[in-house]
Amino acid sequence: MTRAATTRPRGPVAVHGSRASFARYVADAEARGALVVQPRMGFSDPALMRAGLRATRDAAEAVVGTLTIDSYTRVGDELSAVRALNEDHSLNGYPISSLSPHTSRWVLDGVRDPSFPVQVRHGSARPQRIVAALAALGLDATEGGPVSYCLPYGRTPLADSVRNWQQACEFLASLRATGAEPHLETFGGCMLGQLCPPGLLVALSALEAVFFHRAGLRSISLSYAQQTNSEQDVHAIHALRRLAAELLPDTEWHIVLYTYMGLYPRSREGALELLERSAELAVEAGAARLIVKTVAEAHRIPTVAENVEALRVASAAARDAHRTAARSTHRTSAGAPPVSDNPVYAEARALIDAVLGLDADLGRALLTAFARGYLDVPYCLHPDNAGRTRSYIDDSGRLTWSEIGSMPIGPVARSSGRLTARGLFDALSFVQSRHDNHVLAPTAAPPRRPRPLAGLSGGTSRR
Repeated sequence: MTRAATTRPRGPVAVHGSRASFARYVADAEARGALVVQPRMGFSDPALMRAGLRATRDAAEAVVGTLTIDSYTRVGDELSAVRALNEDHSLNGYPISSLSPHTSRWVLDGVRDPSFPVQVRHGSARPQRIVAALAALGLDATEGGPVSYCLPYGRTPLADSVRNWQQACEFLASLRATGAEPHLETFGGCMLGQLCPPGLLVALSALEAVFFHRAGLRSISLSYAQQTNSEQDVHAIHALRRLAAELLPDTEWHIVLYTYMGLYPRSREGALELLERSAELAVEAGAARLIVKTVAEAHRIPTVAENVEALRVASAAARDAHRTAARSTHRTSAGAPPVSDNPVYAEARALIDAVLGLDADLGRALLTAFARGYLDVPYCLHPDNAGRTRSYIDDSGRLTWSEIGSMPIGPVARSSGRLTARGLFDALSFVQSRHDNHVLAPTAAPPRRPRPLAGLSGGTSRR
């Protein structure tokens, strides 16, 4: 089958050997001032998945496609996935290891090419079969991590996840011998989606990147999820950029930002406004790629059309933000500020140094760090997480610690008391309420035109 004529501009295409390089595609887009946008899209119907990819590739100037894997495949239950397919039941993603390779090649044929990379997204603590399946299709870009795809998603022992991810990383790294440059994105900067202060998110993302690097990968992206305060988010992305430069020698890397992953605005206007803010944040802080969310996020799985709309809105907001930044003589550089001016970097660096000092083998070091509580994710119920840390949103809208447990980050500001059930609900719905409430009171909001984020509070007032 042939691809329909495209209408979106094409930039330079980077090829490693006979294949396109995911990382070079992103780097080329960044060099020409385009933010790469990407959906979270996956369907079990191959025809719909193919149609979704075709629509995605023409949605924006710089865009990569996604095959998001279904829940059965994520936990290695291919029998249930096959049963559902045989009974014509829709799944919540693409069952890459249950459909025949012939079918999956048809899905990609004439769609994925050097000007349109496709990444496989999955959420598995046992990724080996998924990685093998994507490699068999000629794909070589995926994401996850031994911590981030274990603790939030079930009760798989962390030791098993570390072992599984070591095997998957080594297999991906071995693809370099075929002329590919396999790409792996950390998910550590998105732990639980919300209420995890940025210092820990940045540390986990950086540690997973080092884990990938030590397994032999040389094309890596580091994730961070938009949180509750724009200034704090800028510091977090700057910190992640600095840490990547310090910890990943001889590696091609970039930062990928996720549009807010917690409770999403229920109103269309609020959802689009939050999406635009995330695109502006990516441009201001120096992220090269943005994972978008749609107006349907608070209600159901989005349609292809809703994904396309989100890509277009985010890309347009990024273009406007680039123009605004170019006109401003007072914009903040995307380079990392000094440590003394960036508390997120200082906190993340303290956590990283403590973990790296535990063992020369990073897998063992991660296990020891969680066993001792050096790494401790707030509100995470996994048996291997100590569960002694707590966070809250302060009066300025920043995510901060109320209890640090055994984490080696020194004195931190304490809250006036323990977080109550009502306080937790308010924190979880903080971003949703802030954007939806503005829809009900539009006169209280500033203009929605993009502008630099540096210096903005991001607290309870609209921005």
